Amino acid sequence: MVSISGFARSGRFVLRMPPALHAALHGAARESGVSLNTYCVRRLAAAGSGAAADQDAAALLTRARAVVGDALAAVVLHGSWVRGEAGPASDVDALLVVEPRLALTRALYRAWDAKPVTWRGRRVDPHFVHPAADEAFSGLWAEVALDGAVLFDREWMLSAWLARVRRAMADGRLVRRVVHGQPYWTEAV
Repeated sequence: MVSISGFARSGRFVLRMPPALHAALHGAARESGVSLNTYCVRRLAAAGSGAAADQDAAALLTRARAVVGDALAAVVLHGSWVRGEAGPASDVDALLVVEPRLALTRALYRAWDAKPVTWRGRRVDPHFVHPAADEAFSGLWAEVALDGAVLFDREWMLSAWLARVRRAMADGRLVRRVVHGQPYWTEAV
């Protein structure tokens, strides 16, 4: 190949990016077991660049990794912002799924609150959870299955679980009910 200047292309170039994006890409490369360069080449060759190219997503994933380290299994946005129902004071809910070896304590929330991040100008409100137990459907997982936007899923565990929840809904095993004007999800009896 020849460059615009008429010289042969070396195949090398320097890419300047925000530190949060670099950190997100570096973490993803490490988790994939490849070099940062190899990871970037693969991502650029793939259709679309996904969450890694979004500054808010990169900042959220970087912060999540800083708080929980390699115990981070998945991140999904959910709630009113994702549904398009956010009001002026609404935050953005982020479900951070962590490995069971990490205890779910207030310390995680305090660590997050020390350096909170924003998503499209709104404060991100984290919810730390362990992966769902088999067939333990709940309202949270039902809402996430319907409206969640998965940003990161290390081993496709969350995506597989959400598909199971959606199948339970489709089969009528998990149903939405309303009591006194308040919706809730429950297993059908």
